[in-house]
Amino acid sequence: MSDAELVLRSTRVITPEGTRAASVAVAAGKITAVLPYDAEVPAGARLEDVGDHVVLPGLVDTHVHVNDPGRTEWEGFWTATRAAAAGGITTLVDMPLNSLPPTTTVDNLRTKKDVASDKAHIDVGFWGGALPDNVKDLRPLHESGVFGFKAFLSPSGVDEFPHLGQDQLAQSLAEIASFGGLLIVHAEDPHHLEAAPQQGGPKYADFLASRPRDAEDTAIAQLIAQAKRLDARVHVLHLSSSDALPLIAAAKAEGVRITVETCPHYLTLTAEEVPDGASEFKCCPPIRESANQDLLWQALADGTIDCVVTDHSPSTADLKTDDFATAWGGISGLQLSLAAVWTEARKRGHSLEDVVRWMSTRTSQLVGLDQKGAIETGRDADFAILAPDETFTVDPAELQHRNRVTAYAGKTLYGVVKSTWLRGQRIVADGEFTDPKGELLTRTP
Repeated sequence: MSDAELVLRSTRVITPEGTRAASVAVAAGKITAVLPYDAEVPAGARLEDVGDHVVLPGLVDTHVHVNDPGRTEWEGFWTATRAAAAGGITTLVDMPLNSLPPTTTVDNLRTKKDVASDKAHIDVGFWGGALPDNVKDLRPLHESGVFGFKAFLSPSGVDEFPHLGQDQLAQSLAEIASFGGLLIVHAEDPHHLEAAPQQGGPKYADFLASRPRDAEDTAIAQLIAQAKRLDARVHVLHLSSSDALPLIAAAKAEGVRITVETCPHYLTLTAEEVPDGASEFKCCPPIRESANQDLLWQALADGTIDCVVTDHSPSTADLKTDDFATAWGGISGLQLSLAAVWTEARKRGHSLEDVVRWMSTRTSQLVGLDQKGAIETGRDADFAILAPDETFTVDPAELQHRNRVTAYAGKTLYGVVKSTWLRGQRIVADGEFTDPKGELLTRTP
């Protein structure tokens, strides 16, 4: 600790061994020691005592649509990373679609990095994309440091990112498995979607009927079969259907290399509360009924679902029309994700340690960011300082997102982020930002 530049002290620090009073020593952006609360502060080190506020490892959100370049009016790296920082997120991994160009070639990855390099307030990594015609690009993208590859099994909503048929899925997955990569999948079966009633209009019940659970269940079953056949590593994105949980649990028990995420909106919002015409609640797959939500929470508790990420997918307000069939599908949640999940988790008897496991430790593990996700010696000094018992009411005008459309407007949430720290530097405190400089991250070989 003698070389410490900063000592961060709290009566409640969440470490891999549990929550305890501690002093966390930091030097050169790394945690150098986690010491007893009353450890002596070395000469030259700055003491930051946050009292009884909880020190969490910075959250790692592995599912964010930044949309930059090309659709920066929807979000952009500057606003997305500010919103993330305000919500205690210190690392995000950007999705390959909704930007123009999509991240489907090495040249396109380079373009995205050039745009992000001087706009990121937090650390940023990148997913590549798997399309029907870019199998030849997958290995070069992997070698260029993307964390894995996103694919859709049904139409993505943007023409420049077509979905994979089953034969194309097999071809892409075989290639990805050949170099030990990860395929992350939007799993809805297009045939079930086509067969579902397509009513259109403002009624949420009609939209929900148009995205049935069996579309998810069938696509996930197909993905499991492919992963098992190829011994490939796959990840199910934004799980909404609780009916798929027995399939997933059985696959894990068989040793299939599958992980699963869900999202704050599936865990905190229910179909029963969505007003007709309120397309700020529209996402695909959709927010389902409260009984379905209960089963998702059970699956988080027993480990069938591995982690929680935002699937932050914003758009301009004009695309959020009152017709659920034509409105853009996506929920903006970066700044509010920690508070939203914590509010529901505490009500259901879960701890902040659980939330950290779902939103930081396991997400870091998903993408191999061993330097993130925990407060222990050798990790990056990324922290969120949280007042877990304080509440706030969501005012869209106070959000950092470029377009302040939110399904959480007017909700009272527990958990106020007092400050966020990136590699030992405070980047936001009480809503005031410094001039932080996030790094662009690549997959560790």
